[in-house]
Amino acid sequence: MKKILYTLALAVTLWSCKTGSSSGAAKSNVVEVNINLVDVKDDKVLVTVTPPQIKTDEVIYSIPKTVPGTYSTDNYGKYSDSFKAFDAKGNALTVKRIDDNSWSISNAKSLKKVTYLVGDTFDTEKGTGFGNDDVFSPAGTNINAGINFMINTHGFVGYFQDKLEIPYKVTITHPETLWGATSMTDEDASKTSDVFTTSRYAVLVENPIMYSKPDYTTFNVNGMDILIAVYSPTGKFTAESITPDMKTMMTAQKNFLGKVNANKKYTVLLYLSSMAKDDAHGFGALEHPTATTVVLPESMPKEKLVETMKDVVSHEFFHIVTPLTIHSKEIQFFDYNAPKMSEHLWMYEGVTEYFANLFQINQGLIGEAEFYTRIADKIEQAKGLNDTMPFTVMSKNVLEQPYKDQYLNVYQKGALIGMCIDIIIREKSNGERGILDLMHKLSSEYGIEKPFNDDELFAKITQLTYPEVGEFLNKYVAGPTPIPYDFYLAKVGVTKATEKKPGPIFLKGQTPYIGVDKATKAINVRADIDLNVFFTNLNLKAGDIITAVNGKTYSLDNIYDLITESENWKENDPITLQIKRAGKEETIKGTVKLPYEETETFKATDASKEKLKNAWLKG
Repeated sequence: MKKILYTLALAVTLWSCKTGSSSGAAKSNVVEVNINLVDVKDDKVLVTVTPPQIKTDEVIYSIPKTVPGTYSTDNYGKYSDSFKAFDAKGNALTVKRIDDNSWSISNAKSLKKVTYLVGDTFDTEKGTGFGNDDVFSPAGTNINAGINFMINTHGFVGYFQDKLEIPYKVTITHPETLWGATSMTDEDASKTSDVFTTSRYAVLVENPIMYSKPDYTTFNVNGMDILIAVYSPTGKFTAESITPDMKTMMTAQKNFLGKVNANKKYTVLLYLSSMAKDDAHGFGALEHPTATTVVLPESMPKEKLVETMKDVVSHEFFHIVTPLTIHSKEIQFFDYNAPKMSEHLWMYEGVTEYFANLFQINQGLIGEAEFYTRIADKIEQAKGLNDTMPFTVMSKNVLEQPYKDQYLNVYQKGALIGMCIDIIIREKSNGERGILDLMHKLSSEYGIEKPFNDDELFAKITQLTYPEVGEFLNKYVAGPTPIPYDFYLAKVGVTKATEKKPGPIFLKGQTPYIGVDKATKAINVRADIDLNVFFTNLNLKAGDIITAVNGKTYSLDNIYDLITESENWKENDPITLQIKRAGKEETIKGTVKLPYEETETFKATDASKEKLKNAWLKG
């Protein structure tokens, strides 16, 4: 999963993730579910469940507390109410709500039907960013009658105690104007009813469905059928408009992965939020074995949207390797209401994030300078987190404090752990192998249906690679010692450097130089921050209202356009601003002066290591 804190300042990427697998069961023993998307009342959807034969006097029906890959306690069951159980004659059975997520049903041997109403999570989001109690939107649900339904199945469908391993048959009735985008196959030819079957509950949970007016594209990449589906409330974006960039990226990813992935279908569901009070505010993505759900604000400019899509989808796609193929027993046998976490988030999230950056230089999508800048940024971000907390301990206890607050480090230090292991393997193999080769071997050793024991992984990796890799894992991943990144980068001839580069014009870190009057939507120059050279050169003053730049009018409605377009301004470009100062309109003409920042990066400085460096980046 990937979380994005999308503020006026920046799109700051945060992350998190998800898993699954499959197995068979007798067809006569099935959980049948009906989800009614036609008769929506009070913004709630009726779900009807027909159970398999129950042989106990009491049975518990549960909706997940946590789903794999989100690494948070979300209590999806609390969005369901009016839970009822009936026998074959329609008589009500006694039901007791145990907690937010579970109901106990008495006289369960006579149970023939369960019904309940599901409300959506998007309506409840406070939109306060990372670290709040909201359900992360890509893992959440949306009910917008006749327009859009985001069906993350774990939010609508639960399971009977001890019945997780039997097949599910899910029938969804929906308006004819809406189409369900999913990687599952609809077994009903009707235009108003879809039927999906899965071998067990875990497979159903890993298959989201998005219902909306049909807007999708399909293409094939190296034998994999890709479906891109988009919901854009105003029609600002279409699937067709983002598909070329997605195809370029996913083709590069498939080329990079090689034989490790054999998926036949992959679906990207993009939900664009209106940013209204009752709409999604948790931006980012959540991965599944054959799908990714993405939620972003529709107000994003196209260039930023496409860039962000590349960022989040590439990360989620690489989860095909881990944990979707390579994972521990804690993930294979996930307990949705009493979850036990694995020690190896450094691999599930960290290596995945490392691949999401490495493949881009490997496939020529970015250059060396950009790659080194990304590495330097991750080192800088990791400094702000607990660098002595053992990664395995944090991972095992990630649902609790103080470990929960360190989760973000899986995308910073976790990726850097992957980088260091990659460099060690390259050095010891004279450039012939790297961490991708290790993941190929682990995929062969384990796989979708064969999990590893948490406490045995380091020994297995050491056996498949070199003693130095095992020493690194035990000292820097299981231990409290900070990683000496300079030492490992020097092995490939890369050393620290500084560079001056243009900084954002309207932002200082996460603090904007401009504000917005919510009543009038006017953009103003803030008074509580020292202005940078862009503002002082044009003699802009605190309280000035910026109404237009280079002939284009701006307000709260398109402020992200202003920020994004400013990224393309060059030093000494002519610029014209219309402002209001003390109630009077003025025109300011001048040139752009960029605020330069000195930042740390890395450069290749040791020519004797060039062959090994090239093997690392291009091998």
